[in-house]
Amino acid sequence: MPLSEQEQRALDEMERSLYQNDADFVSAVNPRKGKPNYRMMVIGVLVAVAGIIALLTGVIIQQPLVGVLGFVVMFVGVLLFVSPSRSSDADLDADAAPASSSNSTKRGASFMDTLNERWDRRQDGRG
Repeated sequence: MPLSEQEQRALDEMERSLYQNDADFVSAVNPRKGKPNYRMMVIGVLVAVAGIIALLTGVIIQQPLVGVLGFVVMFVGVLLFVSPSRSSDADLDADAAPASSSNSTKRGASFMDTLNERWDRRQDGRG
């Protein structure tokens, strides 16, 4: 069943508000742009397989430390496999960054300073 005009306007207004107020969320739910990084995917698979082998080795020789280290290695491999490529991160940041934030964030600012500035802007209602 199609939306009425009033419902469509309300939906469009909510979408505009979302894009203006929460660019980080929008960039997280948008599909990735650019090509996937196949090299990192292959490295991730190889690291995950090595972690599985280490995990199984730790279980077979009954050494919990080897098993835990194998699990950590396997987890890192999975993270490497599913992480987006750096080129797509740059594309998303360029699309999602509002124009007003470029002058407010300093190039040399630390990560925590940037987070604090974003929090203050959101609390002030400036998006």
